[in-house]
Amino acid sequence: MTMRKLTAALCLGLASAFVLPAQAAQVAVLDWRTALMETEAAQRSMNEFRNQVHDRQQEAEALGQELQAMRQRLEEEGELMSEAERRTTIETFQQKGQRFERLRQELLQARQQAEQAFLQEAEPKLDQAVQQVIDRHDVQVLVDPNGVVHAEGDLPNLTGEVTDILDSLY
Repeated sequence: MTMRKLTAALCLGLASAFVLPAQAAQVAVLDWRTALMETEAAQRSMNEFRNQVHDRQQEAEALGQELQAMRQRLEEEGELMSEAERRTTIETFQQKGQRFERLRQELLQARQQAEQAFLQEAEPKLDQAVQQVIDRHDVQVLVDPNGVVHAEGDLPNLTGEVTDILDSLY
């Protein structure tokens, strides 16, 4: 074999050594939060949560509007009010503000608990769906879309497929 042929064969061999692993290593994107939250089960869970907290949510919204109106009234008419009226209005404002804050905290805590319960129930199914997609597409590297700094071309996005599989698991 001539030196030229040996060099060409060596270069071809090195080039294919770099190309083949790049083709075999499938990199894909998965936004697991979106995949999970777009499922029918997540929508049902969110609707159940809304129904459970509806009355408290309505009360909080009404209190918020009252507080805004009271604050505006105090700003516009506060100096014109008698001392007793202003003091009573401020006390009422503070009491309603405290109730509003308690309701807001209760709603936040209830939402966190509902989300945690849903995630705890959904985690095994999410793992199963992700594994099915990984196996189906021979994915070797799966990244969150927020973690991708740069990608040449479009990476396969498997989020919708994971959502479809999750829906079939419920």
